Amino acid sequence: MSDFRLIPSIDQLRQRPSVRALELRFGGAAVISALRSGADAVRQSIAAGDASQSRDQDVAEHIEAMATASLNEQFAPTLHPVINATGVIVHTNLGRAPLSASAIARVAAVASGYSTLEYDVARGERGRRDVHAEALLCRLTGAESAIVVNNNAAATMLVLAALAAGREVIVSRGELVEIGGGFRVPDVMKQSGAMLREVGTTNRTRAADYAAAIGERTALLLRVHPSNFRIEGFTERPALEELVELGRRFAVPVAEDLGSGYLRQANLKALAPPEPAVEESIAAGVDVCCFSGDKLLGGPQSGIVVGRRAIVERLRRHPLMRALRVDKMTYAALEATLAEYAAGRAAAMVPVQRMLSLSAGEIRSRAEAIATAIGQMEGWRAEIVAGTSAVGGGSAPGVELPTSLVAIEQAGLTPDALEERLRRLTPPVVARIEQDRVLLDVRTVFPDQDRQLLALLEEL
Repeated sequence: MSDFRLIPSIDQLRQRPSVRALELRFGGAAVISALRSGADAVRQSIAAGDASQSRDQDVAEHIEAMATASLNEQFAPTLHPVINATGVIVHTNLGRAPLSASAIARVAAVASGYSTLEYDVARGERGRRDVHAEALLCRLTGAESAIVVNNNAAATMLVLAALAAGREVIVSRGELVEIGGGFRVPDVMKQSGAMLREVGTTNRTRAADYAAAIGERTALLLRVHPSNFRIEGFTERPALEELVELGRRFAVPVAEDLGSGYLRQANLKALAPPEPAVEESIAAGVDVCCFSGDKLLGGPQSGIVVGRRAIVERLRRHPLMRALRVDKMTYAALEATLAEYAAGRAAAMVPVQRMLSLSAGEIRSRAEAIATAIGQMEGWRAEIVAGTSAVGGGSAPGVELPTSLVAIEQAGLTPDALEERLRRLTPPVVARIEQDRVLLDVRTVFPDQDRQLLALLEEL
């Protein structure tokens, strides 16, 4: 009998109870394809003279095992949770701001069925999606109007395209920043159709520099908050009120890109020097201000534009608005997050705000409990060391938050090997290495993850 006859047909394999279970999980077409690939691999192995499979049952189990492994790999999600033990609160690579419980619940409620995304219930007719979250944003910032787009770069692009396409925008040389991923303000400006007019120097720009550059082609004065770096030493920058007064004198709108989205309601004493608050910019008289929803605000990825009603209406009507608009889940999460601010609960309920507000005592208490538990595991050593956490996400550059770190060691593993093994756990534990030690910062580990973290380390 030819060894090829040991290979069961695909129909025979599909009669096996475990293969039927695979079809329920992955679908018939995917399972058949995986079984054929497994059978082909066995056929090639036999042709090469490998006689390791000697019984029909062995061959069938082998093909099924290969098919199962292939299906698990094909269908495995590429986006999954991690335990962030880096101490970087707004960690761009790890998804930035984790959402509050109320935001998660609101997303689930809205996403699980139909919603009033573009439907006016009172009138029984089509409505507008760009009004969602507007009332809360205006209440919290003092602005006359607001809209939401998919991120802050998009917000900046929309402002420039709607207000300054084909005309000049005056920006200080010290504010021509590059944000994550290599995106630069001059490049965003070029794509919007606006023309850059640089004034001042890298470290010193005065109101007089802006005034001297204003001409017939000037469409906008743009102020950009350098949220991901700091210039220290011999520096000068005009107060926002000076730019507003200048804009009014020459009838030129003033726009500000604040980036990080800090609202005064959070009242974060940890941010020293403090980040500029959106409300302060609106109170100073800027015509339009844009910022992120997923940085210090602690909501979903989004770009928020607030300002004078006439200006924001121009943005609403611009063709780019449709390309940059957000979906129902973003609006749901953003409104729930803003509601926590409006109710005065942000410091306790919004995860980013809560992590920023944690006291040194709270962090040390948890760190000591974790270190003690790790020290009792065979082959492990753990100790508490002083360190700092970072705000991250291009927000609050230079701000260091005192924290207590858990330095861990496992017998027989180098720090690099241990850090890699932590990343290979399910879920992955993302730590950091400093001074040849693996460090866990519990500031960014949720309290309900402490037990899970210890269980994972014991498993490792």
